[in-house]
Amino acid sequence: MARQTKRRSNGRRSPWAATALIGIGLLITGGVYAGASAAMAATEPENATATSLTIEDGKKLFQANCATCHGLDLQGTENGPSLYGVGAVAVDFQVGTGRMPLQMQGPQAPQKPVQFTDDQILAMANYVQSIAPGPDFPDEEILDGEGDIARGAELFRINCAMCHNVAGAGGALTEGKYAPALTEVSALHIYAAMVTGPQNMPVFNNMYLTDEDKRDIISSLLYIQQTESPGGFKLGSLGPVAEGLFIWIFGISTLIAITVWITAKSN
Repeated sequence: MARQTKRRSNGRRSPWAATALIGIGLLITGGVYAGASAAMAATEPENATATSLTIEDGKKLFQANCATCHGLDLQGTENGPSLYGVGAVAVDFQVGTGRMPLQMQGPQAPQKPVQFTDDQILAMANYVQSIAPGPDFPDEEILDGEGDIARGAELFRINCAMCHNVAGAGGALTEGKYAPALTEVSALHIYAAMVTGPQNMPVFNNMYLTDEDKRDIISSLLYIQQTESPGGFKLGSLGPVAEGLFIWIFGISTLIAITVWITAKSN
């Protein structure tokens, strides 16, 4: 009896067809979603002060950590000054550098490890700004480090070097106070210090230093931070006094030691 050959009907699909269709559908769906997400992200305006926390969250954080000294309504107490008019950028500076919350009363608030996240700090800053407006966050252009470095160095030498040292290494002041080093300070905190005048620092408002001046000074300091010393060992960037002491202590001592050694060998 002849074997009958079974033929696949013309209308029957391969078992892999369904899998291929599902895969193609997923690829198309994923591509459309990715494109739509990118388009929406491109149309959203950039906001330097965006945070996942609200002003109400900032209020709760302030009341839990700051109100003891600054008052529930920011009016200040015997233990801390009023915050009316300080603005968001002052809060970001004080809390973002670890100076606040204050550890103990003293001649100057020292820097400590920061106790809050960036979102928490920003939420508190926005809360203070909403209650008692003051200097706000600057435009990104002021902090970009693309200003006139030479002009900024001259402005820094004229206005800041007498306390912070010409290389931004900091220095001692009177009554246990000091000007901190600027070798690791962010551009935002440099700007904040200029417009708010924390502790012993004067306020450099726009009548004294324009935004362009501030940008140039920030650019100069960022350049110093990012550039290695061409002279080698910095000696703390304390200037000719430190260099002179190094020469006298090590240079002269080395010459004396060599002289003594030569004399001993000759005898």
